[in-house]
Amino acid sequence: MKIGIVGLGLIGASLAKSIKKHTDHTVYGMDIDEETMQRAIADKSIDGKLEEYGQLDLLIVALFPKTAIQLIQQQVDQLKKGCIVMDICGVKKAVTSEVAQLCKSHGVEFIGGHPMAGRERWGYQNASDNLFAGSSMILTPIFTDSWALEIVQKLCEQIGFGRIVFTDPESHDKMIGYTSQLAHILSSAYIKNPLCMNYKGYTGGSFQDLTRVARLNPVMWSELFLLNRQNLLDDLDILISSLQEYRHAIAENDGQRLTQLLADGSR
Repeated sequence: MKIGIVGLGLIGASLAKSIKKHTDHTVYGMDIDEETMQRAIADKSIDGKLEEYGQLDLLIVALFPKTAIQLIQQQVDQLKKGCIVMDICGVKKAVTSEVAQLCKSHGVEFIGGHPMAGRERWGYQNASDNLFAGSSMILTPIFTDSWALEIVQKLCEQIGFGRIVFTDPESHDKMIGYTSQLAHILSSAYIKNPLCMNYKGYTGGSFQDLTRVARLNPVMWSELFLLNRQNLLDDLDILISSLQEYRHAIAENDGQRLTQLLADGSR
């Protein structure tokens, strides 16, 4: 296949590197940063610059959600019939609702995707050809023909994903609000305690686990949070309510209640 990848940050570049390593497909890339483009070509992460969308069999859009929507809307007329378009944004309903039907009306197959792998550092320089090894790829096909889904699933398996999860965009966003987005907010809030400045020598695995994902791309994550805000608000309300239970038990010196809360969490 001829594959185009727009956005050569951590995820887009890692996909490019993985596809080049594990398959014989031709990969074209596009990024607004010229230095990134030069490095990607020099590293042979891509075969060349993406200039002609009409030649592609698969277009992977690795951009922030709003920009991904704009890119697909702008280029759908240039894509050939039967081309597959896959976005890999961290939210699915906002993207799918804007482009799935549009792609179908142009004879283009659209599939929403979300690779469940990443790092605390972003950008091309942190990309790797083994980033996805053993991880999950979530796919949210809407109006997608089975042959197109089979092609994408096979590609995901070839480049190392250990599990393919199929769901709908709404269910994806609800679960990701809890399993990913809420965790990033909790980490960002936790690390703002003034005592954090004196952490050296006082930390073990628990501190590292809780603070690891506080390092993030604030522009990207802010957009993701707001596009999934109702699910995230629901999750925050549950978390805040739970924290209040622990606080009340400690404030009241209620050892029995505190023990029960901890036992519940442990179980």
